[in-house]
Amino acid sequence: MTVTIGVHSSNPSLYYLARLDFLAEELAPLGESGEFHHYTDGTRTGALLADGTIDLGGTGSTPPVTAQAAGHDLVYTAVSAPRPDHGALLVLADGPVTGITGLKGGTVVLGIGSWQTHLLAKALHAEGLSYAEDVRPVRPAPGSDPAAQLRAGEIAGWIAQGAELAAALRTGEFRVLVRTGDVITDRSVFFARRDFAEGRPEVVAAITAALARADAWVAANPAEAAAIAAADLGGSTEDWRTALTALPWRLEPATAAFVAEQQEAADIFHGVGFIDRTITVADAHLPALEAPVAAALAKAV
Repeated sequence: MTVTIGVHSSNPSLYYLARLDFLAEELAPLGESGEFHHYTDGTRTGALLADGTIDLGGTGSTPPVTAQAAGHDLVYTAVSAPRPDHGALLVLADGPVTGITGLKGGTVVLGIGSWQTHLLAKALHAEGLSYAEDVRPVRPAPGSDPAAQLRAGEIAGWIAQGAELAAALRTGEFRVLVRTGDVITDRSVFFARRDFAEGRPEVVAAITAALARADAWVAANPAEAAAIAAADLGGSTEDWRTALTALPWRLEPATAAFVAEQQEAADIFHGVGFIDRTITVADAHLPALEAPVAAALAKAV
C-alpha cells in the first residue's frame, strides 16, 4: 500500500525528507511504499488530510488548530523540540515602535494562519491587546518586500523566519521586538487523519523515524542542506545555513504537555475570533501513539 506524505517548503523536516531516501527505507520492512504530494500553502494541510489527498502532513502550531475548528478529524503524531530562534517579530531599529503596545493601530505583515498568527496573537494578548481589534494583520503580497515596507514606514512590524530573518538581521536596520521563544514554543507539528493513525500506528512510527533521520542528516550536513534550499527557494547559502543551524532538529512524541500548549493557543484564537468555535485539543491526542513513536525515534537516532 502507498502512503502519501504532504510536503511544503515551510516545514523543514518534510522539505528535506522529500529529497532523501529515508521514507522508502523505513516503510519497506512493513511492505509499504511512500510518495510525496507537494503544495505551497501549509495552511491547507488539514483540508488535504480530510479529502484523502494525503495521509500525514506537518506545519507549525496554528494550522492543526484551525483544521480541528473546521471539523477535520485529525490526530497529532509527533512534534519537534521548541524552536525559539526560528522566527521573530521585527521592527525598524530606529523607528517609533519600542514595545508591543506600539503596534496598536498599525499593520503587521505575517503568514496569517501559520505559527506566526499564534506568536502575534499571544504577544498582543499578554499586553491586553487584541489580534482582532488592535492591529491590522496582513499577508505578504506576491512579489512584495516586507523589509522594504518596514524600512519605508509603510508597516509597523514584520514577522520573519528562516533565511529571510537571517538576511534582515544581517543588515542592522531591524530590531527584534519579540523573540519567538519568549512567547511560544513554535514547534513543528505533524498530524494525520484519525483513521490512518489509529489503524496503522506502525506506519506512523516508521514515517516519524524517517523524519528523524532526515533531521539528523540536516544537522550533520548544514552546508549541503543550505545549498539545496538556496538553489530551490532563493536567498543566500549563508543565510540558509544560519537559519538551519538555529533549529533543534529533534522530534518528540505528541504528549499531554504539548496538548496544553495547543489548547492555550486555541483559546486565544477563539477569544479574538480567529476560529469561530471552541475546540478541545485533547480530542486530537492519541496517547496510544506515544510509545511506538518514542521507540521509533530512539531507534532512528
